[in-house]
Formats: sequence, C-alpha cells, structure tokens
Amino acid sequence: MNIEKQYQEEDHSTKLIVEVNPEQMVDYKKKAATRISSQTKIPGFRPGKAPYDVVLRTYGEAAITETAVDIFIDKEYSNILKEADVNPGGSGTLEKIESMDPPKFIFRVPLAPTVDLGDYRSLRLDYNWQKPEQKDVDTALEDLRQMYASTENVEREIQNGDYVLLDVKSETEELNRTGFATFVREEGRPTEWPYEGFSKNLIGLKAGESKTIKHKFPKDWEIEELQDKDVEMEATIKTVRGVILPDVDDELAKKTGAGETVADLMEAIKKDVENRSQAEYDDKYFVDLIEKIKEGATIKYNEHTLEHEGEHVLSDLANRLSQQGMDLETYFKVRNTTREEFIKTEVEPVAKKRLERGLILDEIVKVEKIELDNDMLQAEYINAINSLAMQGVDLNKGGKKRQNELSQAIAMDAASRVMTRKALDMLKDIATGNYKSIEEREAEKKAKEESAKVEESEKVEEEKPSE
Repeated sequence: MNIEKQYQEEDHSTKLIVEVNPEQMVDYKKKAATRISSQTKIPGFRPGKAPYDVVLRTYGEAAITETAVDIFIDKEYSNILKEADVNPGGSGTLEKIESMDPPKFIFRVPLAPTVDLGDYRSLRLDYNWQKPEQKDVDTALEDLRQMYASTENVEREIQNGDYVLLDVKSETEELNRTGFATFVREEGRPTEWPYEGFSKNLIGLKAGESKTIKHKFPKDWEIEELQDKDVEMEATIKTVRGVILPDVDDELAKKTGAGETVADLMEAIKKDVENRSQAEYDDKYFVDLIEKIKEGATIKYNEHTLEHEGEHVLSDLANRLSQQGMDLETYFKVRNTTREEFIKTEVEPVAKKRLERGLILDEIVKVEKIELDNDMLQAEYINAINSLAMQGVDLNKGGKKRQNELSQAIAMDAASRVMTRKALDMLKDIATGNYKSIEEREAEKKAKEESAKVEESEKVEEEKPSE
C-alpha cells in the first residue's frame, strides 16, 4: 500500500489517501465472492462454494466490489493507521473511493487531542485562603442543630425558623398549590418556590389567617408563562410548626457521630467548616489558574471528541434528574427548550470547559512525570467504598463477577481523582513559586527510600537477640 497523509487543521483530523496494490484487491474480491455466496442461495452450489465467475454473473461487479471494500477496511484499517503513524481520536470514515483502477481510497480520521502547555512554569498566582472565622463555625453549629431539631404545632404568629403548611391560590394557574410546605428563612434561597424570599411574607400570620401577596416576575424568569408578569397570590395558613432545637451537649455529640463530648463535636464542626471553605476556595483558585494556562497553551481536538464529552455531561445530568424522579424530556419541557437547543447552549460550553481542563491536567501528569501514590490511592478507595455503603449501596450484591467489576470501577475512579489532585497540587506549587524539578523530586524520592531501608535495617538489628 502507498499512503499519503494530509493534516486537516480546520478540524484536527487527517486525510489518508490510500492506494492499494491491484493484486491485493483481487484477493479481496475473491473473498467478497465467497462471502456473498455463503450468505445467499445460488442454484446448484452449496453456501460459500459458488465459483467467482458464477457470483459475478449472478450479482454483478458492483456488489462484489462493495463487499470487497468492506472486507478490506475490516482487515486493513488498523494497519493503515499504524503504517501512517496516526493516533486516532475516534472512528474514521471512508470519505471517498477515488478509483478502483488502481484502487484508491480516501479516509478522514479524527485525531486524538494534542496539548502544548506553553511556558506554564512561569505562571504565578498567589494562594490566599484564610481559615473561617468563629462566626462561620457558630453558623454551622446552628445548621446542625436544625438538622436534629424536632417540631410541634404552635398557635403563635409565624417566625423565622418555622415550618408552615399553606394553600396558595392565584388566577395564574402555575401558582396554585394545595398543602404546600415551606420553611421560613431569614434569608431567601434561589431554590425557594415560587420565588426567592416568598416565605418572609408569611411572618406575622397565624394558622387560619390569609394574606394577599403581590409579586412581579423578571423578564428572564425560567418559566415562560411567568416572565415579566404581575401576579397576586392568596396564601392561607393551615399549620404552623415551631422548631425545638437540641441543646449543645454530649448527647448531641454522640447523636451526630462526632464523638463523645461537646469538645469533640466542636472540633469536628470546625474541621468540616475549614474543609468546605478551603474546597470552595480551591475550586475558584484552580479554575482561574487553569484559565491562565489556557491563555498560553495550544489545545487541538476534533469535534468528535467534544461531542463525546458532551454525551458524558448529558449522562451525568440524566443520572442526577433520575434521583429526583425526573427524566431529560420532562426537564426540557420545564425549561421550555428542546434537546438540540439545550445541548448547544448549555451542554457544549460545559463539555468544552471539562474537556480542556482534563486535557491540560493529563498533559501536566505526562510532562511532569507524576506517578500514582499507592497510599493516597488506598485512602481514596476506602473513602469511596465507605461513601457508597453510607448511601445504602449493597456492595456484596450480584455475585463475584459484579463485585469484581464494581471494585475495578471504584479503583479506576479513585485513581483518576488521586492523579487529578496530584496534578492540581503540582500546578499550585508552580504558581506559588514552590516548584521542584523532576530531577529534584526523583532525588528526594530516592533519599526517602534509602532512609526507609536504613531504618528497617536498624530495626531488624535491634530485634536480634543478644548473644
């Protein structure tokens, strides 16, 4: 075969012009005739035994040629990619049969993504996370007390922190609710129905009382029927339940699993608040840092790769919705959009960011020769197992085959998270001026291993019985 490779920069693919030896194609035509005769009935011949000339007269040159090309591609495509030194990023296509005399085929192959990180080691971005203040710990403690609180019916006026059962009536159909439950918060939340801050209008009312509430929805409201609309709602209170908060004592500590004492509880809350605060800071820090790297990097990938990532984004959304009892088609209707429009406006931007972030981190791992840490992997694997168990997943269900498959999947996911964390830590070291070269890291690793050997040797000597 003679192969000419032409890189297509506009879509990061390659065009392969493959000229096949005519004698080789004759062999594939013979194989094609055998396949056709084995899959059809030709009078006077057993399946697969009809001579080439008979198959040619019965089905024609075009049928044999078409089948021969299919067999050729099945047998030779991987060899073509190998000979042309092509790293595919997806399935290629036969774009054109240039001719059959001599046989010449044109393939279009999407290439695997490539990343040039540029001068990423010169980037700097200060890391300025600050530990949360005591008031943040106090807020977390109150949230925890709310989680373990009990409620009781009260006859008084509604206050912040009460649970309220009410009916909502309106001439606007979308705003009618019977037996609607809400929690009265001092500060509204974006997820509050029918709009953020609605429940504060109920403060001061008692069970059995009603109030007319007026509101104007913005032009960009997600429900089309309510966009830029002035509405009136009559809220009738059915039940008010006051919250009884538990005391902060050893009993609460034991109930939450934080420990045996109030001191254990406060330490656990403080640590949790710090972890969540730092995780939130890290999310923004690494987004900003990776954006800086992207500015100096050259990232190339085929549309096929982006589409594949988009499928993962959509699949993740479908899984989250299924946990809420909703499917994608219902979600699109609620959002007043179509699948195609949603993919274009919301899935593709998310997929693009995820893809490019992943490609940059993968390249960092490769260039910096980052290796998997077995201790970190083991800890991550155990955390994942414990998390699934707490969610009620039966890890022993389905026999050994399923258990092995699940274990492998968890291990692979844990390994991916560990490598991502190590890559991000490397970027942080670079951005804060604490970078160590590959040679320095290898020297430190070797010294650590030698030190461990010496310690082990000394331990063995100490354990030897004295003569």
